[in-house]
Amino acid sequence: MNILDLIYKKRDGGKLSREDIRYFVEGYTEGSIPDYQASALLMAIFFEKLDEEETYELTMAMRDSGDIADLSAISGIKVDKHSTGGVGDKTTLIVAPIAASAGVKIAKMSGRGLGFTGGTIDKLEAIPGMRTSLETGEFYELVNRLGMSVIGQTAHIAAADKKLYALRDVTGTVENTGLIASSIMSKKLASGSDSIVLDVKCGNGAFMEHIEEAEELARAMVKIGESAGKRIAAFITDMNQPLGRAVGNSIEVAEAASLLRLEEPDPELLELSLYLSGAMIFLGGKASGFHEGRELAREKLESGAAYEKLREFVSAQGRDASVLSDPEFGRKAKYSADYVYHGPDAFVSAISTREVGLASQHAGAGRARKDESIDPEAGIYLEAKIGSLLKDGSIAARVYSNDEGKLRTALSELKGAYRFSSSEPE
Repeated sequence: MNILDLIYKKRDGGKLSREDIRYFVEGYTEGSIPDYQASALLMAIFFEKLDEEETYELTMAMRDSGDIADLSAISGIKVDKHSTGGVGDKTTLIVAPIAASAGVKIAKMSGRGLGFTGGTIDKLEAIPGMRTSLETGEFYELVNRLGMSVIGQTAHIAAADKKLYALRDVTGTVENTGLIASSIMSKKLASGSDSIVLDVKCGNGAFMEHIEEAEELARAMVKIGESAGKRIAAFITDMNQPLGRAVGNSIEVAEAASLLRLEEPDPELLELSLYLSGAMIFLGGKASGFHEGRELAREKLESGAAYEKLREFVSAQGRDASVLSDPEFGRKAKYSADYVYHGPDAFVSAISTREVGLASQHAGAGRARKDESIDPEAGIYLEAKIGSLLKDGSIAARVYSNDEGKLRTALSELKGAYRFSSSEPE
């Protein structure tokens, strides 16, 4: 077998076999296939696309390129949740405690962020003293005892995907449904859970800007999961404005804790959290259907059981949980500045989610390169979202940073993210 043969085959509209795909993934991972030939095959795939069978085989080959977690030491059905990414997405910090308080087992392996803000691990590490690297035995023990634990993903999970994604990122081959689906699902399948809930973002702040693209990706991932013997469900959710009001790291943790205490929660964030955690409860075998799962999720939230589960989790992984109820937590950056609206009364008609994300990154909350450090206290709090009525002098948003120059840059960018209208938007 020769990589050049595979390039010609796919370029000319042919179908790659299981053996073809395994040869490519294994060869590129070990280094016998060079970047330039791998790039050529990726570009052929980008234009000719992968069918269902090819997408599944690529997923499984990448899954098998690294470690596969064995969660058999954890009793019960293990449920995972994955979001395709967005701005202000702190749902793991909300839905995992809700589902765990209902008896579902959450053994979650999460990553760091590259882009607008940190990933789930960066957010957790914004809590002083929080440990996200645990020995396997302690990880299993915490899930068995508390119902949940969240740790950093090892470098050996789906090793091929890390190399291939880095190559796709610099060769213009990211936005392809088969490649995106196989990238996401290879890591989810390698993480070892029995059931998976997928949150597929759609809108101006998502990979998939149009609903048709989001549906195509969601169906592809559900098909892969089912073919691999998993119980799986996908939701398509709105990313036409940041999720919730906080964008950053410690500030997002603070908002998640506040929602679990039901302290004036953002309605959209609350609704999404109940949908996702309800599905996790259903797929985890603790409800007879999705709607019953959602009602149980609401019950655990309203009773305080979900917030107490978050406190137990934070205490168990290394920190006094009282930090979660500190009203200043998430707002301790050295500098802050308000975006003040000036003009006639107007409604917020639209928000460029990407511009808010970039402003947050430039405040210090995200990283443009993997070797960059994150300022855990940097971020943005949106006082006004779509539909908010602003009067002259109203505060639309607030920026936090420990660097005055970054603060000014972020504030300037944030001002360009808002659109206004004299009439209330739908």
